[in-house]
Amino acid sequence: MGVPQRVAVIGAGAAGLAAIKALRDADVPAVGFEAAEQVGGLWVYGAPDSPAYRTLHLNTSRGRTQFADHPMPTDWPDYPDHRRVAGYLADYAARFGLADTIRLRHTVERVTRNRTGTWTVAASGSTGTVEVTVDAVVVANGHNRVPRLPDPGYPGTCTAEQMHSHDYRGPEQLAGRRVLVVGGGNSAMDIAVDASYAASRTLLSLRRGVWVVPKYLLGRPSDTLNGALARRLPWRLRQRISQTMLSATVGNPARYGLPTPAHGFLQDHPTLSDGLLSRLTHGDVEARPGVAALDGERVEFTDGRSESVDLIIWCTGYRVDVPFLDPALLAGGADTLPLYRHVFHPDAPGLSFVGLMQSTGSAFPLVEAQAKLIAAHLAGRYALPDPQRQRAVCRAELRAATARWGQHRPAMRVDFDVYLAELARELTAGTRRARSGAASSVGAPR
Repeated sequence: MGVPQRVAVIGAGAAGLAAIKALRDADVPAVGFEAAEQVGGLWVYGAPDSPAYRTLHLNTSRGRTQFADHPMPTDWPDYPDHRRVAGYLADYAARFGLADTIRLRHTVERVTRNRTGTWTVAASGSTGTVEVTVDAVVVANGHNRVPRLPDPGYPGTCTAEQMHSHDYRGPEQLAGRRVLVVGGGNSAMDIAVDASYAASRTLLSLRRGVWVVPKYLLGRPSDTLNGALARRLPWRLRQRISQTMLSATVGNPARYGLPTPAHGFLQDHPTLSDGLLSRLTHGDVEARPGVAALDGERVEFTDGRSESVDLIIWCTGYRVDVPFLDPALLAGGADTLPLYRHVFHPDAPGLSFVGLMQSTGSAFPLVEAQAKLIAAHLAGRYALPDPQRQRAVCRAELRAATARWGQHRPAMRVDFDVYLAELARELTAGTRRARSGAASSVGAPR
C-alpha cells in the first residue's frame, strides 16, 4: 500500500476542498479540478451551476456547520448567508494553501479506469484538454447541480412561465406576479416567503406533508437540541421527543393548512424555516395540496380547486449526475450506488466519493471526516475490510435506511451525529487493520 504518485479530486466546493486539505495533511500528492472560476461550489452566488439565491442562508447553525480545523468567526450570526459561507470556503483554501493544487476553469469530461489499476482523468480548459494519470480518484462534484423536474410531467399544457428553483436568484423575479411554488424542501420555503413579500399572490403546493422546524427552539438553534439527544439516544426515541417538542411549540403542520406528514420526524430531510409558518398564518402564503393537472394559466390541485398563476417555480430537487464516469461503475444510478461507509466503491479500487449523501444536518463536518478517511487509506494508514465484508455492510445499511427513510434515496441517507461517530470508529478500526496487516486491496492504489 505505497503512497500514490498522485490523486485527482474532482470539484472544489466544500467536499473537494476538504478532500484536498486531508490529502495534503497526509502528504499524499493531489491535483484538483474545478469547472468554475473560483472555489466554493454551490455557495458562490452567480457562479455557473450554482443554485444560490440572494436570500439564501445556512439551514444548519454555524457551530454545527463549521469544519473542525477552521471555525467560523464567533461574531457571525447563527445562520450565516451565502456570501459569508462562500468567503469562509475561500478563506479555508487560502489558509491551508490549497489554491496551487486546484486547476480552476477545468471541466472533467472523462475518467477512465486503466488495466494497470491507474486512472486517467481528462479535463477541458481554456487551453484545451488536459490528461493526468493517477492512482486514485476522489469524486466531490456535488449533487445539487442538475435540476430535476416532475417526471412524468402533469397532464395538460401550461401557458404560465415555469422555472426550477435552480434558476431563482431573488424576489425581483416575483414582483407583482401570481406565483405557485411547488415543493416542500428548504428552497421551496425560502422562495415562498420571498414571494409573499414581492408577489401579488403566493401559493405553496405540497403533495406530501413535511415537518417544518423553526431555526430556534427553546432559545437555541434547533439543530443543537437534536445533536445533544443524538449522542445519548437511538433515533426512534429522539423522534418521539422531537415530535412532542414540535407539537408543543409549533403545532401540527395541518394547523397551518399544510398536509399532515405521513412519516415521523427524523424520517426525511428536515425542512427549516422561521418565516413560512408566520406568513401562512397571516394569509400571505396560501397552502395547496399536490398538483393534479395544468390547463393554460390555471393549475388544478388534487382537492379539486384550481387557480390562475403567472409563474410556477418547481422546487423539485436535483438529479445526481456523475457524467464523467463509466455508467457501469454507477450500478444503475449514482443515487443508488452502494458505497462502503458512503465513501469507497467496493468494486473499483482507487475510486471514492466525498459528499454523495443526504444528511439530517450539515454536510461540512461529514465531508471533512470522509476526506480524512480517504487520506488515511491512500497514505497506507487505514485498511479497508475485505470486499465481501464491505458489501455486507452496504446491504445492512441500506436495509436500515430503507426502514427509516423509505424509498427516498435510502442509499444516500445518513443521520448526522450517528454517521459522524461511525466514521470516527471506522478510522480506528481501519487503522488497527492496517497495523495487523489485514488490509484489503480494494480502494488502495496499485
